[in-house]
Amino acid sequence: MSDFNYAHKNTKNGERTTATAPFNQPRINAELSAVREEAFKREIPVSDDETLCFLQTLVSSLQPEKILELGSAVGVSGAAMLFVCGKAELVSIERDENFYNEAKNNFLKLGLEERVKLIHGDAGEEIKKLDGEFDFIFLDCAKVQYIKYLPRLKELLKKGGVLVADDVLLFGYVTGETETPKKRKMLVEHIKEYISAVTEDKELLTTVLDVGNGVAVSVKL
Repeated sequence: MSDFNYAHKNTKNGERTTATAPFNQPRINAELSAVREEAFKREIPVSDDETLCFLQTLVSSLQPEKILELGSAVGVSGAAMLFVCGKAELVSIERDENFYNEAKNNFLKLGLEERVKLIHGDAGEEIKKLDGEFDFIFLDCAKVQYIKYLPRLKELLKKGGVLVADDVLLFGYVTGETETPKKRKMLVEHIKEYISAVTEDKELLTTVLDVGNGVAVSVKL
């Protein structure tokens, strides 16, 4: 990477850390910023500045009307996307009951409840029940399931739509930059399967970017 890119990845104790530059700041209001900061303090897995800024930039450019999110957590990324897509509606799925309840309260507090269909359940089961097509899909749930969910997500993705999978470089384990701990080896193999699948799929055009902890961006041709 060039010296200009302040989002330089470093490895520390086997995990990648990101030094975020002032220009990698997401466009969120004070209320959502407070929710996000509280989530960070509690070590809830919400997007870092670089990833959230990238996500907002992408959806702002595309202006999708229907967004699907797998892995709501407490609603930060979903709300951030809606803030820059004035007409978008969001379907967001969360398996953890506590996160689901927090996300529900946060969407209400942020005045977004009418634009969100929040679903409590297993993403793999819930996506089977969905109807219609989505312009944009953000995949940020259990990484080991990415490859399993891909066929159904392709069906749900509109032609010309975009699928973004988060955390696909996994602290440098996937690229070999960092040695993979034994307990993570199976997870790394599943992520590699996903990356191979989306990059080799003739119906998708995919690039993997060193943003945050790695994102795979796929466009349905």
